[in-house]
This record gives sequence, structure tokens and C-alpha cells, in this order.
Amino acid sequence: MTTPATRTAATAAVLAGALSLGLLATGDASADDGPYAAPPAEAPVKIDARDSDLKIPEGATLAQPKVIDIKSVVEDISGEERREETNSDIKFALQAEVLFGKNSSKLSGEATSRIAAIAAEIKNQDAKKIRVFGFTDDLGSEAHGDKLSKERADAVHSMLSQQLGAEGITYEIRGYGEDYPIASNTTEEGRRKNRRVEVSFPRE
Repeated sequence: MTTPATRTAATAAVLAGALSLGLLATGDASADDGPYAAPPAEAPVKIDARDSDLKIPEGATLAQPKVIDIKSVVEDISGEERREETNSDIKFALQAEVLFGKNSSKLSGEATSRIAAIAAEIKNQDAKKIRVFGFTDDLGSEAHGDKLSKERADAVHSMLSQQLGAEGITYEIRGYGEDYPIASNTTEEGRRKNRRVEVSFPRE
């Protein structure tokens, strides 16, 4: 027969066993207690200052610090205009078809707004030295390409100088013909990119 005393003794035994197995939490327990507690943070790695790999060889010196020139190139969807930026310069390349008729150095109506936008950027940068270079594809004679590219550079320079005024600004104007292509001359798409006028100037 089970008496209250034996039931109490049995209950105490069960509770003691549960506590020993960690099945019951005490009032002071926290979420980080027990086998699921977060592991301790790792100790920082120690560096041996005597390690020869951390030292400059005897007699050697550090090189002068150098700023890496990062180049950014953005081309519009149509490919008619290309903008290049480096730490020191900004360059615009406009396809000849946007500025001129075929084999012509006479500026088109659309050229005015394109050149005006470049002039605004030059004013914003307060640039005082402007380079205007003309280029062609490799079709036709080299002499014709040299002449046409220079005439187109002259035409763009003329409009730029009207937009900017001549005070305090110097220009370098050249026609390079088929030299310095930026695309392959084996396709019409590539030749179209090579027929261009570039306007470049230093950043502020």
C-alpha cells in the first residue's frame, strides 16, 4: 500500500534525477546556459614582430606612393557619343555622322547642341587647355583621311571657341586620319566609331 510519505519520497527522487540531467531549469538559468551556450570569442591572432617576412630587407627603401589612374568609359546606347574620365582628364568622342555629312567638314544642325553640352562641361571644370582631335576610318587614301580629320577638328574648334570665348583658353587641334582607332575597321560598326572627333581637357 502506498502512503503519502512514500509518494513524497518518490517525487523527491524524480525531481533530483531531473535536475541532475538538466531537464529542469532553475530560476537563475539564462538562454546562454547549458550545452547550447555561444562559444567564446576567438583570441586575436598574434603577430611575431621578429618574422623576417614582415621586415624590409636591409638597405631597401619603400617606393614612392603612387595614385592609380582609374579610367571610366560611358557610351550612350546609340554609340554616337563616348565619355572617358580619368583622375586627370575628361574626353568626349562624337561620331562624325552626328556632326557632319558624309565626307564633309561642315557641321550639321545637331552638332550645335552636342558641342554646346561639351562647352558647358568645360566651363564647369574651368578648363583652360582644350584638345580637339579628328579621326577617320581606314577607307580611302591616307592623305584624304588626314586632311578630312583636320578640317573636322578645325570646325569643332571654331564652334567651341564661339561657345567659350577665347580669353584665357588655348587649343591644340590635330587631324590624325586613320591612326589610333578605337574599334576594328573590318566592320562598318567599327569604322563608324573610328570616324570621330575627340574633345578632351584636364579636370578641375
